[in-house]
Amino acid sequence: MSAQRITVETIIAADIRKTWDCYTQPRDITKWNFASDDWHCPAAENDLRVGGKMKSRMEAKDGSFGFDFEASYDEVIPLKTIAYTMPDGRRSITEFTSENGKTKVTTRFDAEQQNPIEMQRGGWQAILDNFRKYVEKRSH
Repeated sequence: MSAQRITVETIIAADIRKTWDCYTQPRDITKWNFASDDWHCPAAENDLRVGGKMKSRMEAKDGSFGFDFEASYDEVIPLKTIAYTMPDGRRSITEFTSENGKTKVTTRFDAEQQNPIEMQRGGWQAILDNFRKYVEKRSH
């Protein structure tokens, strides 16, 4: 049985280079990689190359819950595509497209089986929206 694929996207008022850098640099990842203000990302590592690994720690600010998000890169095309596989075999691909000085970021990922599809879509979209706000704030 194949996993259902979910798509989230946003358009960021920043050029593709700034958007890519904020998406891939650990010092930036820790500033946007969470779905709500009561969470944070205290640590991130990123070996951005095919076969390299990414790892980020996501935690509730009150310390009540946390988890590590990890994946191995399958494809990296600078300023264009990042694809990875999570430890459970699910895949994700994020594409960056320049549109009139702005950047469209689209992520498609395999759903997991534990949580409802809409909950997963909402969580990943919230993180992407947080990313957009972070990049736009840094760009002005």
